[in-house]
Amino acid sequence: MPKNIIKYLFCAIAVTLNCIGAFAQSAEENQSAAQQNKRKIVVEKPDLDEIKQKTYDPKSPYYFPKLMAKYTRNDTVMTNDEYRYFYLGYMFQEDYDPYRTSPYSGVTDELRLKSSHTKEEIDTIRKYAELSLRDNPFDLRQMSFLVHVLKEKRKDMSAKIWEYRLEHLLGAIKSTGTGEDIDNAWFVIYPVHEYDLVRLLGYEATDADFIEPGYDYLTVRPDEETARRLRDKVAQGFYFNVGVPTAQYIMKHPELWEEE
Repeated sequence: MPKNIIKYLFCAIAVTLNCIGAFAQSAEENQSAAQQNKRKIVVEKPDLDEIKQKTYDPKSPYYFPKLMAKYTRNDTVMTNDEYRYFYLGYMFQEDYDPYRTSPYSGVTDELRLKSSHTKEEIDTIRKYAELSLRDNPFDLRQMSFLVHVLKEKRKDMSAKIWEYRLEHLLGAIKSTGTGEDIDNAWFVIYPVHEYDLVRLLGYEATDADFIEPGYDYLTVRPDEETARRLRDKVAQGFYFNVGVPTAQYIMKHPELWEEE
């Protein structure tokens, strides 16, 4: 991806991230829930050919429509392994577009900047978050906003279901590597998920670089709690594998592709 495009995306995402400040507490709660999860996440580099084959096979337990049906039920029965196939398998579905934005995603940006909300504001944020998630079930940011307002509204059971989904989709990303170097880069289906993950880990992205043929490197700085907790082990940056999203970007938007 040309550097001018990745820099543009970084700036756009950085602006959007300002909307998340009011929801930091929700992210911390998600992190705490993840730490308490007894089903430990197994870290293993994904075999994308195998994932594609299994999510295409109607006889497979990982057939994508089966996983989608299971995901949309109001329960918490999906395993870490199913979430991994569900998340990564979406890259091979016909409607996948790594840079498509829901028309509902930015409607309530100003409201979300507020630290507390009226009943009417909560209902408005909930309405558009749910519409965004129907349009894109992998919008982790809208999911985080929805968890927050459901808790404000005291819809605790619904909040727990969405929190479970958010936790396990982020867990699917973390299961793909460590982010420490290119060989262990985390796989993401949307570049914006890079920012969601580093924020959950207690960091803020300060710069982004694209590395041929399909990797992003985010330079980060820790928040105060992370800096105090990790001390000399604080990360300077994380690597992400965006090979499939980059290929899909080129294929589906050739008119936007410019050689440097």
